[in-house]
Amino acid sequence: MTSDQIFQLFAYLLPSVVTGAIAFYFFRMHTNNEEGRRRFLLHKDSQKDTLPVRLQAYERMALFLERISIPNLIVRVAPHSKDKAAYESLLIKSIETEFDHNLSQQIYMTDECWNIIKAAKSATIQMIRKAAMSETDSAHKLREDILNETMEKSSPSATALSFVKKEINDLW
Repeated sequence: MTSDQIFQLFAYLLPSVVTGAIAFYFFRMHTNNEEGRRRFLLHKDSQKDTLPVRLQAYERMALFLERISIPNLIVRVAPHSKDKAAYESLLIKSIETEFDHNLSQQIYMTDECWNIIKAAKSATIQMIRKAAMSETDSAHKLREDILNETMEKSSPSATALSFVKKEINDLW
């Protein structure tokens, strides 16, 4: 084979190699685009199915936060006797029962939101315990002390509820 024949062979091969490379590039772009489109459609379908469940979880946690807010809790859970320790335990048990009932909702929420809800629950229990440490002698007086303490500062439930509302707005 002479150099002219080799040159002619490359001259014939060059256009086909370039055409093949361009076809490969466009085929690869097309398959990547189709894969991305399928992923987007799959994500959109799963969002359509999971969004109502997530919203329901946020609704349940908003209800939980409303139920454990001190004014609502004090009105809903009345003392059975004059024993302040028994009333303190009753309030804390009510909060814990509500929390245990909604424990499964954490799988639909962000970790940050769940941690804020747990912190609100703990802060509410701490407020009750702090009020119970006072020199109150009856459950009814303890009830008044707890209410008075919450009137002075922002409720942990209200703070957590505002965060839950912000998270719901971020879902849209």
